[in-house]
Amino acid sequence: MDRPLDLPSLFPEELLDLFASLGQPAYRAKQVFSAFSRGLSVGEITTLPKKLREQLMRDYPDVQPRIAAKRVSALDGTAKYLLSLSDGNSVEAVLMRYEHGTTVCVSSQVGCAMGCAFCASTIGGKVRNLTAGEMLGEVAALARDAGERIDGIVIMGIGEPLDNYDNVLRFLRLVNRPEGLGIGYRHISLSTCGVVPKIYDLANEDLPITLSISLHASDDARRSRIMPVNRKWNLDQLLTACASYFDKTGRRISFEYTLIAGENDTQEEAKRLAGLLKLYLPDRPLHVNLIRLNEVKETGYKTPDEGAARRFAETLNRLGVTATVRRRLGSDVNAACGQLRRQSAAKSGEESK
Repeated sequence: MDRPLDLPSLFPEELLDLFASLGQPAYRAKQVFSAFSRGLSVGEITTLPKKLREQLMRDYPDVQPRIAAKRVSALDGTAKYLLSLSDGNSVEAVLMRYEHGTTVCVSSQVGCAMGCAFCASTIGGKVRNLTAGEMLGEVAALARDAGERIDGIVIMGIGEPLDNYDNVLRFLRLVNRPEGLGIGYRHISLSTCGVVPKIYDLANEDLPITLSISLHASDDARRSRIMPVNRKWNLDQLLTACASYFDKTGRRISFEYTLIAGENDTQEEAKRLAGLLKLYLPDRPLHVNLIRLNEVKETGYKTPDEGAARRFAETLNRLGVTATVRRRLGSDVNAACGQLRRQSAAKSGEESK
């Protein structure tokens, strides 16, 4: 793997090599790595000599995300952030507080190429991948703003993580480093819509993270309609990969299932889903997270009522598939992926007219 071009993407040992080549003492590497993990740019690391700061700022881009907007839920304290990137693009991140600690949801791409019909993140397509340093910067920016330690990470924001595989893997290893944020792999979840070859690759990385699969349908026709990725890798290929992932890693797989009114929220669909999962993952631990759709006006899809979600979960549990309805955090601040970015883009477009 080629060495990244931005400094926050570098491991301490890579920084050590860099500073050695510049004639700097070894402790500079730990000093700078720690600063990046706190969300500082090179210009803000005042413990570095001014001449060295100027050289680094001249030779390397400043990729630290900056907070452009923040909305805090009056319902549960969830904080939704719009982060500006150095090239003028923006992404979203969310800070969520649970009894077990504080978790950050990060984006892995600017936009998304997957085209899921109900999702705001994919409107406008994929612009580019984020670097590992930019993803680290998302976590650091939110921790710095909140003034608290981040205990867990979910890579479930804008973008498809496995479509940015190398940068995401580097990010996972960066946030785990004890010299920086020191977040344990078991406190990290990665969500994919089903990039099957990369699921097999991930199983070989020896990272005890939680793999979450965005499923959203129990048959190929329906899933292909709302999730174009299914036309390339269908349910048979996806669930076979999931079984292989568990057999290789021993890690339970979580399935995300967004409930869409009149589309995939019926009792018949719940029964088909239970049968499908038990067929491909017999005697393997799994969990289904049911999520009531966060509505995006451009899609036309609607949210089912709480009763429909509860009945869907009850059916799955009765048929031997563990399922819960996820608590909707930040619903009053549009905490679903892509909504704040879309609103900001629309506002900018209006102001430029």
